[in-house]
Amino acid sequence: MGHTVGDRGESVTGAGPTLVIRGGTVVDQSGERRADVLIAEGRVAAVESRIARPRGAVVLEADGCVVAPGLVDLHTHLREPGREESETIETGTRAASLGGFTAVVAMPNTEPALDSAEAVRNVQELAVGASAHVAVAGAITVGRAGERLAPMSELAALGVRLFTDDGAGVQSAGLMRRALDYATGLGVTLAQHCEDRTLAGDGAMHEGAWSSRLGIPGMPAAAEEVMVARDIALVRALGARMHFLHLSTTGSVDLVRRAKSEGLAVTAEAAPHHFSLTDGRTADYDPVFKVNPPLRPQADVDALKAGLADGTIDAIATDHAPHAPELKDLPFDQAPPGMLGLQTALSLAISELDLPVARILALLSWQPASICGLDPVHGGDQGGAIVPGAAGNICVIDPTATWTVEASMLASRSRNSPYDGRKLTGRVRHTVFRGEPVVIDAEAQR
Repeated sequence: MGHTVGDRGESVTGAGPTLVIRGGTVVDQSGERRADVLIAEGRVAAVESRIARPRGAVVLEADGCVVAPGLVDLHTHLREPGREESETIETGTRAASLGGFTAVVAMPNTEPALDSAEAVRNVQELAVGASAHVAVAGAITVGRAGERLAPMSELAALGVRLFTDDGAGVQSAGLMRRALDYATGLGVTLAQHCEDRTLAGDGAMHEGAWSSRLGIPGMPAAAEEVMVARDIALVRALGARMHFLHLSTTGSVDLVRRAKSEGLAVTAEAAPHHFSLTDGRTADYDPVFKVNPPLRPQADVDALKAGLADGTIDAIATDHAPHAPELKDLPFDQAPPGMLGLQTALSLAISELDLPVARILALLSWQPASICGLDPVHGGDQGGAIVPGAAGNICVIDPTATWTVEASMLASRSRNSPYDGRKLTGRVRHTVFRGEPVVIDAEAQR
């Protein structure tokens, strides 16, 4: 069934259209229940077993579907400014909405880096009118060079709540200690890309049997784990808060698990490619499978799945990293690392993880919203319960629908998806962003 629209000539009052999401099962932090959802003037107006269609309202059919708070991605590379040939805020947020995301956190490794108030304001202005909310992550250090702290208080005053030098871990323990101390005073969170450069060297894939067989320089698991251990020690010493980006190894998961058992304020994310692909996929030297941190062996994949299941890992984050075709067509050791992720993340979680849909939604919606301060508890409008008065940020998911990924049909400007041709289960049917349907029947409306 498609959507139905009010008769021609009928008007709907308010800031946006009046919507009825009909026939679905609402799933949020409070549990699940069969209910229709009425949205008016950008907010949830009613959640009831049966809602009569108001005059002129748009009806979004949700039979057999889950109606959930919009998904929130902690880790999106929108490339603008500086790499618009690979992605823009417009194309990236369109891909996000098709994947069910109503908010994304834009990483600061743009050109120039998001290390100043001017740069942050520029992205915020560019994001006005986008298909999803764009929360800007600020750089921890100037130019992400790891030498001087960025003006974090100025960026925090603009609403920045997450800071990271993503793509380059902060190498100096002393500088990271000062950054954590400063962040604690500001009430913001630091997110670390855990990679010790002295151990990672010029590695282009996981150091192991496959790197030896292919003759490609390898990056050992220890390069990640050493920095995870170091920063947990800093968190313990300072009583600070820390978020670990894209964990990929068994050792990292174990370290975070132990830190949480101590009661330390650490959170962690895993990317879909790290729980669905192994380093063996590099056998044909295809750069589409090059990513940082690199794909790991099956034992690490299994450890990530266990960490997602037992609560050690708090969020699934896409690490959506578009690259123009001419860059990904370079030889493996020269091609930039990264994969598309926004339109496939939910489906991969449903297809790969033996978890209830409610648990998957927690990992993709309200838990990441809390980590980056976009949830209602922190004054935001993302990931909250679907109740009257809540913001109209909602995704409608058909958990049993199957579809085949076609990289050429994705909304991103780039095509570097490692899942091209793969059949997945679970698909976003509708996405509503601040009361406006930006995706209807799996088609973008902007």
